[in-house]
Amino acid sequence: MGAGISCLEGDGPHCQRGTMLGDIPEDCVAQMLLRLDPPEICQLARLSRTFRLAASADPLWEAKLPCNYRYLVDKACQSDVEGGYEEWAPLTKKEIFARLCRPNPFDGGTKEFWLEKCRGGICISISSRALLITGIDDRRYWNCIPTDESRFRTVAYLHQIWWLEVRGEIDFSFPEGTYSLFFRLHLGRPSKRLGLRKCIMDHVHGWNIKPVRFELSTSDGQYAQSRYYLDVPGVWIIYHVGDFVVKDSSAPVIVNFSMTQIDCTHTKGGLCVDTVLVQPKGLFKQHGNIKNGINITTSTENFSGFSA
Repeated sequence: MGAGISCLEGDGPHCQRGTMLGDIPEDCVAQMLLRLDPPEICQLARLSRTFRLAASADPLWEAKLPCNYRYLVDKACQSDVEGGYEEWAPLTKKEIFARLCRPNPFDGGTKEFWLEKCRGGICISISSRALLITGIDDRRYWNCIPTDESRFRTVAYLHQIWWLEVRGEIDFSFPEGTYSLFFRLHLGRPSKRLGLRKCIMDHVHGWNIKPVRFELSTSDGQYAQSRYYLDVPGVWIIYHVGDFVVKDSSAPVIVNFSMTQIDCTHTKGGLCVDTVLVQPKGLFKQHGNIKNGINITTSTENFSGFSA
């Protein structure tokens, strides 16, 4: 039996060498890799030298990069204080893909984008510092508080206010596809004491009376709206605002978004505003509606379509 196995592997003293993985032509391997996602390509690159060479070829990774990857490189270089264009120039297409998959800050570090590895779509995170928040400069209403629970290390915390209005805008050339926009919010002020997380609920009130309205609109006429009661304290919740479609990756799309509760019959407070997230549609659902321990809510009322 041992001799039989030795012959199958091609290393026995009295048998001829059989067909090995390394005997597969590199062109055939390249055609197979073209049909796989980047993480799968990287796994197969460990099989043999032929697979490793095919998995490093520029044509393969250029096919995996979005059509407008040069725009994305330019965007990343504008904020790359270490080397800028000179640092990116000698990179292979595989290395460019890997660099774009990392968080790339822009607009003064208040926003970040990165390439989603499997689909090739773009994810964007927008800090609360990049949002227009009514009353943010008045410490009677709002404070910017430090926290390690935000990727930007600070969040906007609301003490109490009558008129809640948070607005923002992103101007970006997205790869073609459908994208979803979310607000990441938290009822209560998160803090740590003796290394343990706790939530201060002193200012939380007013969110169960009227829902908060979320809206998005795009420069090409798309519009979506959703409404939520903020009724889950103590955890970070991602609220789905709506979706928009990008049909031309060469043309920038301006996306305006907002969160408002302007019923002045009552005050509301105790809210942390962290980030606005833009991600390829369905990305969160791949992880069972939980991403990095963050709960995903569903809309109680959603209107999608085109503005008149």
